[in-house]
Amino acid sequence: MAIPALPANYAPPASTSKLTPAITQPKGKLIAAGPAFLGHLRLVRHHDGDFKKFDAATAVEREAALAANGNGNGEEDDLGVGEESEDEALLTLDPKEWKKQDHYRVLGLSHLRWTASPAQIKIAHRKKVLRHHPDKKASDTTAAALGLNMNTNDDAFFKCIQKAHEVLTNAERRRQFDSVDPVFLDEVEDVPSASDFKSNPPPFLATFAPVFEREARFSRIQPVPQLAVPRAADAEAVNDPNDIKGHAFPALKAHVEAFYDFWYNFDSWRSFEWLDKEVNEGSDSRDDKRYTEKKNKSERARRKRDDIARVRGIVDLCLSVDPRIKHIKLQEKEAREAKKAAAGKKSGAPAAPAGKSKKEEEEEKAKKEEEEKAAKAEAKKAKAAAANAAKKARRAQRVEDGA
Repeated sequence: MAIPALPANYAPPASTSKLTPAITQPKGKLIAAGPAFLGHLRLVRHHDGDFKKFDAATAVEREAALAANGNGNGEEDDLGVGEESEDEALLTLDPKEWKKQDHYRVLGLSHLRWTASPAQIKIAHRKKVLRHHPDKKASDTTAAALGLNMNTNDDAFFKCIQKAHEVLTNAERRRQFDSVDPVFLDEVEDVPSASDFKSNPPPFLATFAPVFEREARFSRIQPVPQLAVPRAADAEAVNDPNDIKGHAFPALKAHVEAFYDFWYNFDSWRSFEWLDKEVNEGSDSRDDKRYTEKKNKSERARRKRDDIARVRGIVDLCLSVDPRIKHIKLQEKEAREAKKAAAGKKSGAPAAPAGKSKKEEEEEKAKKEEEEKAAKAEAKKAKAAAANAAKKARRAQRVEDGA
């Protein structure tokens, strides 16, 4: 059925609405813009107005984007987070004790911890919420069929999840938590001591490199120089636990000196506000609040001093057993002796005798000590003999005087 055309003198009736005014053409020139217009241009100019070509190209671009940002199967990449196992101890956490909980463990980020990115924290939180949301538990028909009550502990774990997300998405509070990370505190106990190097010392590089790598996270200055001396990209790998072989002496010396200079002036951002004592609940006394704040401030300062002393102790121990320091001193001594010998040879003076080995020096030192001890013993005997002779002379004199 054909629809007749409107008469030439037709005019639309005037609007009688008192609420919405009649829509009129805006003044000025309209500019074509927006995603729809850009899509139209791509359709017309790049695909000749063919919708099939346009749809095929759009599908290829979508697959390429998923391959770049996804897991290769056309699915969104979950960045490998949020799939850790959940034991009973974790699921029964008390949300009131949220300062004592491991927030990374709650979100399934134990394998990443302080290296977790904001995107990984976001994805892990979303997965945990989808799994433990109260509405999700209430609608779980499988659990209801088995007669299981999924709303145990008053959804306490869900509150722990929300608190963990709140802490880890706040930069300042996350730093406070990272400063007292329970895993880091456990690792600190594994630092070697001086007694470990007295007999059968462990390999130097493998022992201290992880320690400094762990402490480097707290440095305000990044990047932090590592213990091992860097090698050239085309250099062959050298299995040297003391990190001496395969390095040019100037480069080795410069790196070692810069390393200890950095760590003896280590500037740490680690703080201890997380361990502050809370003001007594229900107390409105200003004196209580001031006292608590003063006590917290002094405790933070004390812990900071202890932490600085702890790091300084690690650096001192590392310096005292560093084989590279001994190697550098030996090389410098040999260079000085060679320079002195060259100078003597040039001036015509007799060459200085070659430096003695450490064993020979120790033997000479022991021999000298024995000679000194023997001389002291002889002097002591001579002194005793002289005293006895004087005593006898005095006795004989008294006898003669009496006669």
